[in-house]
Amino acid sequence: MRQILHIDMDAFFASVEQLDDPSLRGRPVLVGGASRRGVVAAASYEARPYGARSAMPMAEALRRCPQAVVVPVRHARYAEVSAKVFAVFRRFTPLVEGLSLDEAFLDVTASRSLFGDGEVIAARIKGAIREEIGLTASAGVASCKFAAKIASDLRKPDGLVVVPDDVAAFLAPLPLERMWGVGPRAAERLHGAGLATIGDLARCPAPRLHELLGPAWGEHVRLLAAGIDEREVVPGRAAESIGAEETVEQDLRGREPIERWLLELSARVARRLLKAGLSCRAVAVKLKYSDFTLRTRQTKLAEPVGDTDSIYECAKGLLSRFDLSRPVRLVGVAANDLTEQTAGPTLSLFPVASERRRRLEGVVAAVAERFGGSGLTRAALLEPPPSSREAAADGRGGARDGRGAAREKGRRRDGT
Repeated sequence: MRQILHIDMDAFFASVEQLDDPSLRGRPVLVGGASRRGVVAAASYEARPYGARSAMPMAEALRRCPQAVVVPVRHARYAEVSAKVFAVFRRFTPLVEGLSLDEAFLDVTASRSLFGDGEVIAARIKGAIREEIGLTASAGVASCKFAAKIASDLRKPDGLVVVPDDVAAFLAPLPLERMWGVGPRAAERLHGAGLATIGDLARCPAPRLHELLGPAWGEHVRLLAAGIDEREVVPGRAAESIGAEETVEQDLRGREPIERWLLELSARVARRLLKAGLSCRAVAVKLKYSDFTLRTRQTKLAEPVGDTDSIYECAKGLLSRFDLSRPVRLVGVAANDLTEQTAGPTLSLFPVASERRRRLEGVVAAVAERFGGSGLTRAALLEPPPSSREAAADGRGGARDGRGAAREKGRRRDGT
């Protein structure tokens, strides 16, 4: 039988801040933008009893926990610590599938003869992370990915849960909200049909579940609820998306201010692509209107790109597919369908200009890494983009996309 681990760092971003600044230890910490329209990227466990959570507006989190310390996002530092964590993972197995900076699946089936069973390996990994890095992690051990992920979340922080061989029996009493991908709307629909637990989903007739959730997703949920998950751990899986987004202090109105934000965000995305050695075959733009309605549009490309100008031109072209008469509170740019950058020349109508742009991105990235994000910028951005701002998803001092990579986002991830 397979043994799969899901390891999730505890309140990763906030824990790194407490690790680096001892004065923050034992105090409620909120990572994210400090403005009234900023968003919490991560909340320490000391802040959570007050109701502060990741993805919550910072103003609301501070209303609930006024004594909290707000610190900006530092993506580069989180990536540095994440690399150390993943190095620990790979000491026990090469089969490591990263989901974000702070969590991963590990297939340790073939490692048991060297290190012991899954529970022993998980305990050793947790111990190594604590002793060598100074952070805690929670782990789930199961015969499949779905159950391992659920298990890792049951005894946070610093937990270790082993799922018995009868996966379905383990899952059955848990609330259906624990299901991967079942959000509030789907949960409301399922509750309306008299379903409350994962066991209820497993026992629900397939046609009824298909009716409630759609044939494909309904069948997937039914199998997972029954403890059937044959997905393999895919080592070395690259991020599926790298993005940057920002909630602005005052709503944006019209094309021009939005375009300036697209340029700023395209530059951030290009730097992260360069650092990761990636290009993209698709570019997406996300706008959130003042009424919190969210719209996303994407365009696919004939050839992969990775420089600011190319990403920006794609993003700017997508604006014609949005209603720009409505006030906008959040702007985002994402590079999707990622691929490794090639060492040789790319197919381009202007190969010399393309190569110059790549070299320029390298210089900008190097300066930003050494002196901070504002060390070198384009002339078009010498004035701040319209409306003073604080980080929403990726922070002014660093990026949120890795957290969820793109905290994944994804991921999404929120460092819980």
